[in-house]
Amino acid sequence: MPIINNEKREKQRQQTAEFRFSLVGELLNPYLTDRERKKLIKDKASRHYVIPKSDKNSITVQTIRSWMNKYKLFGMEGLLPRQREDRGHSRNLANDDANKILDFIKTNPGWTATSTVRKLYEDGLIKTEIKNSALSRLMKANGLTQKQRAEIIDNKKNEHCFAQIDKDWMNRLLLGQISEKELSQELFPSLPKDDINKLLVCIFNNRLRYRKRAIVLLAHYKGIPIKTISDFLYITESTVLKTLESYNEAGVVKIISDQRTGLHKHQQKEYIEKIFSILHAPPSTYGYNRTTWRQSDIKKVMEKEGLPISKGGLAQILTDAGYNYKKARTVLTSNDPDYKEKLEIITKILSNLKPSQKFFSIDEYGSFAIEIQGGRSLVPPGTVKTVPQWQKSKGSLIMTAALELSTNQITHFYSEKKNTDEMIKLLNILIEKYSKEETIFFSWDTASWHASKKLYETVDTINSDEYRKKNIVPYVELAPLPSCAQFLNVIESVFSGMARAIIHNSNYKSVGECKNAIDKYIEERNEQFLNNPKRAGNKIWGKERVPPEFSESNNCKDPAYS
Repeated sequence: MPIINNEKREKQRQQTAEFRFSLVGELLNPYLTDRERKKLIKDKASRHYVIPKSDKNSITVQTIRSWMNKYKLFGMEGLLPRQREDRGHSRNLANDDANKILDFIKTNPGWTATSTVRKLYEDGLIKTEIKNSALSRLMKANGLTQKQRAEIIDNKKNEHCFAQIDKDWMNRLLLGQISEKELSQELFPSLPKDDINKLLVCIFNNRLRYRKRAIVLLAHYKGIPIKTISDFLYITESTVLKTLESYNEAGVVKIISDQRTGLHKHQQKEYIEKIFSILHAPPSTYGYNRTTWRQSDIKKVMEKEGLPISKGGLAQILTDAGYNYKKARTVLTSNDPDYKEKLEIITKILSNLKPSQKFFSIDEYGSFAIEIQGGRSLVPPGTVKTVPQWQKSKGSLIMTAALELSTNQITHFYSEKKNTDEMIKLLNILIEKYSKEETIFFSWDTASWHASKKLYETVDTINSDEYRKKNIVPYVELAPLPSCAQFLNVIESVFSGMARAIIHNSNYKSVGECKNAIDKYIEERNEQFLNNPKRAGNKIWGKERVPPEFSESNNCKDPAYS
């Protein structure tokens, strides 16, 4: 096997490393911005070069980046070409036999090459005896001459000694026996003093993963070999290299934590609103022949809409909203086949609402019994709050109300029943109260008394020219919500906040006392939004589940408010 002079080979490797540095040296300028560096790399990749020991004349962007990163980590040594793995193998000797000879000599450096071959052949571990000339070339090419093997024995003793010293240093570092001042003297200016301080704090306070990263960084700049660091921390060498690369790319913050610079997808408003927008429509709207949504189906729709999200992120959004999957089947989904069309009508009305027009969200709250109510409350340790299962009711209440969306004003009264007559009563109150308006819009759910023939006849009568001229009332337009879409009824959000504030944990003595509390709540809420139309106050209505505004992604209906 032809043997290339080691000195000549090393010279060729140095030439290659110098050529590589001539390409990446300019990129290491710390004053370059990422944009400038990226443009410079592309420019260099577009040129032609005379590359040492290569027939190629161009270099890719990825290769230039790789050389740059290797130089950052290991200096000029990182730019040296890697040695061929098959170097030193005789062409007349099977690779398997050659490997067995080399392995035996490396583990038993006291044996001569010829005695090694004889023993392996006699033991049947190699197939043929090798000539002395070929054996000599094999030993020389792999640095295993008699003299070199003698040095190996001495070096192994030294390596073991040095490795133990390095491990002792890392152990002292882990136990806090090396001060910040001592570390700064050893590592500065290779490592900034501020980074050294942060890494030391990380070693003493953070989780094991981050402590290991901090030790890797400090040990590397101390000059401890990667293998020794890997052995001490029981991690792979590739993990050590990855940690060093992370530090070079993102600084010490990436080492001591995995904190993201931006929000997770499940925290971004765009993803949250889109998911609830999908969830509120029946699956058939998106081409799924199902009656309820599956998370896998929602995930596919999100991908088609250009907002891909993981199943975990999707589940987190639903959890943060206070719903589990079973509740979503009955609370969050509308089965109205005209869901989108009705939604578009309401959205169009609200987006084009004039100052002379008013839009009302209408519904009833109750009926609910006047008795001791349960709910969440702050209690001292050891106290268990209880609510009697059997109670004597002090009466019951039904509140009929309308929320005007543009001003956040509530109009309400108390009813004995839920029926068409109560809706007509509310209608008459509102057309009288808002008589100066041009048009008022009524939006409500699809309860039977909200869509009765009698009610529609009343609306037609009010809208007649004769009636409007005689009574001076606004024109009435109906904008019903899709069926099973209480979550879009904005007044449900107000009911939710009211229930949490003055109904939960209550024990009113009479129906009148409860009415007074509700009247006061609504009066204060109306006054606050009248005085501060652009923002909600920090009053008790801050308990409302979602902002009282119409949005396809809103879930105004709280399943546990009553």
